Parts: sequence; C-alpha cells; structure tokens
Amino acid sequence: MSQTTNFVFLLVEDFTHLAFSNAVESLRIANLMADRDLYRWRLASVDGRAAKCSNGAVTLVDHGLAPLGRADRLMIVSGINVQNHATPELLCYLRGERAHGTQIGAICSGAYVLAEAGFLDDRRAAVHWEYHDIFAERFPSVNLIKSVFVADEKFVTASGGAAVADLMLHMIARDHGRDLAAAVADQMVYNAVRDGSATQKVSIRSRYGLRNSRVGEAIRLMEEHIESPLSSAELARRLGISARQLERMFERYLNTTPKRYIMELRLHRARNLIVQSDQALTDIAMACGFVSTSHFSKVYRDHFGNTPGSQRSILN
Repeated sequence: MSQTTNFVFLLVEDFTHLAFSNAVESLRIANLMADRDLYRWRLASVDGRAAKCSNGAVTLVDHGLAPLGRADRLMIVSGINVQNHATPELLCYLRGERAHGTQIGAICSGAYVLAEAGFLDDRRAAVHWEYHDIFAERFPSVNLIKSVFVADEKFVTASGGAAVADLMLHMIARDHGRDLAAAVADQMVYNAVRDGSATQKVSIRSRYGLRNSRVGEAIRLMEEHIESPLSSAELARRLGISARQLERMFERYLNTTPKRYIMELRLHRARNLIVQSDQALTDIAMACGFVSTSHFSKVYRDHFGNTPGSQRSILN
C-alpha cells in the first residue's frame, strides 16, 4: 500500500487507556520508521467533546458521531461497563456507517458493542476474557474465541491490552510488509509478538504449574460443562482413570477436591454474570448448573459472604 490509511478511534466512555495507547502508538511508530505518514488518525466520542477512560483521565476528541469517508477505518475502543455504554444512539450510528461501507473493528470489550449492533452473528470474534461469560450468554450466535485477536473477519477484533499491539502489528505487516512491523515491534521493545491464534490467558497446565496432563484435561472438561456439571465419576471415566485416582491428583496438585474445584468455577462464573449483566438471578443460577435459586443463594453466600441479591444491590 502506498496511500495513507485513515483511522478513526471512537472512544466509548470508560474505555481502556492501555488498549487505546497500544493502537495509536503502533501507528505513530510505523510512521516514524517509514519516515512518512503511512497512517493518520482522528478521535471521536458520542458527545463530540471528550471521553473518560477507566483510569479517570479525560481525552479530548476531534469530533462526534460524524459521517465517515469510505476509506476510513473505524475502531471502537471501550472498556469497563460496556453494556451500559452501548446506547441506541451509538448503535444507530454504527449501523449507518456499516451501510455506507465503512470498515469497522473493535478492541478490548468493543466486540460487545459490535455484537449488540448485530454485526457479529455467525462470525468469529475476540473480546477481553473478563467478558467471555456475559458475552456467551447474551450473544450465543457469535463464535466467541479465546484468541488474542481476529483479523480475518469482516469486523476485526482484539481482546485488549497487549493484544491490541499484536493486532496492529499484524495489520501493519499486511499493509506494508513484515520488515516494517518487526521494526515497530523493536521500537516498542516488544519481543513476544503473537499471531491471532495465541490464547489470551496462559494454558490451564501453565497457570497452575501442573505436570500432570490428566488434571489439566479434567479442568478443561469442567470449564466446558459448567451449565451441566460432570460428576467426579464421569470425569474419571472420560479420563480413563478411577474416581479415587482423580481425587488423589487434585489433592496433590491443587490441594482441593474435584467437587470443590468445580463448585468454585461455577460460583465465580455466576459472580461474573451478576456483576456484568442484568440477567435474572434464576437464569444465572441455571446457566451455572444450579437446579434451584435457594441452593444457589446458600452456596454463593457461604463462598462470598453475601447473597447473589445483595451482591447486585451493592452494584446498584
């Protein structure tokens, strides 16, 4: 590509400054390394004046929800509380830009906004891992993946933080070659550049320092069956070992039991849904494998010290 590429970063209130900085700095350094303006960018917000990021800093912008040119690449930058900031005004604007042929992408929790606008049905998308639970519940038709970014779909998405640098370096390499992208990474002192297939979080085995592949596989099965939890006996059968062997491995490597471990997984997922969504508590209980709300409330209180209802009232 020889022409200048124009980006518009639409900053949604409570956006993540780290993700935004990684995006803009990657473009700035690409210009520096090439000694010419390969990229230009403008900033936008819903009110056209400024946007506050999650660390409290306020960023002035160039314009509001103005019509864009067909050559512009629009990137949605959001962060915490995204479900409260995906307003009808914002969604209407995005749908209009899509109809005009604008290239649209999103970083950090921005995929939530795109999904709310209806852009991601039957498409692959990446979103920050903290939003995986609420995203999967609200947008079941989206193929949510755990990779750091998705660049081979019509709507590019990155999961946030350093993953945004990964996406931008990928785009720079696609636009202007791998040598320039490598030079940008060097300037960023970023020597662990990942491709889109890399996962956001370290593997289960690495996360817990495990050297037993069967424990790692058991945890994977537990995470995949939270809504309909597998019994210890069924887990052991799928692993080709006895239930007693499974118990001993969990005691040795995790200092807990399979039953206690899966309960904690279910409770932490429930807490994520309570904090991040307005779903009914009965629906959350069912989504996390609890057959009754009374049982759900009891074990939740025993674990966290307050009930699901009081947890939500604290947020409100």
